[in-house]
Amino acid sequence: MNGEKRREKIVQILKNAKKAIPGTSLAGELQVSRQVIVQDIALLRANGMDILSTNRGYLIQGNPVATRVFKVIHEDDEAEKELSCIVDLGGVVEDVFVYHKVYGVVRAEMNIKSRMDIRNYMKDIRSGKSSLLKNVTSGYHYHTIRAESEEILDLIQEELKQNGFLARLQDYEPVDFWEKTGDH
Repeated sequence: MNGEKRREKIVQILKNAKKAIPGTSLAGELQVSRQVIVQDIALLRANGMDILSTNRGYLIQGNPVATRVFKVIHEDDEAEKELSCIVDLGGVVEDVFVYHKVYGVVRAEMNIKSRMDIRNYMKDIRSGKSSLLKNVTSGYHYHTIRAESEEILDLIQEELKQNGFLARLQDYEPVDFWEKTGDH
């Protein structure tokens, strides 16, 4: 494999990674020395790739590497505060979904990553176009949250808990919602 193909493969691996990838792992997978990987990373950075070196390995800067589903509950007038708890700590709200006892999982994409996204979303809700999906299940709903690390997700979880937004799973709720739907 030539250098250009190897660097393309490194980018592909890092983009698909759920966590930082050690240089030794990349070297082993691509059958080169760790020093070759260090040089390839330097070349990729020189060509504009935003690759971060951490004590756990390499990752693409800004490339969310962790996801977690949170079950939450709140009143309609608290939706903006709930979403702000997430984005202010660096989370991206991928979706909202409910687990309906008859219909199963009902899901909608959100992709909210900033206060401006929240304002636009709330403007649409307040305009009367529709109501919050949580209202079909007495306020209970779920969000899939992306962040750059598990630590950020832990901070988001603590913030949601402190604000009284986290809800407890019930016995009838499946733990892995996506396994049954084929989504995600």
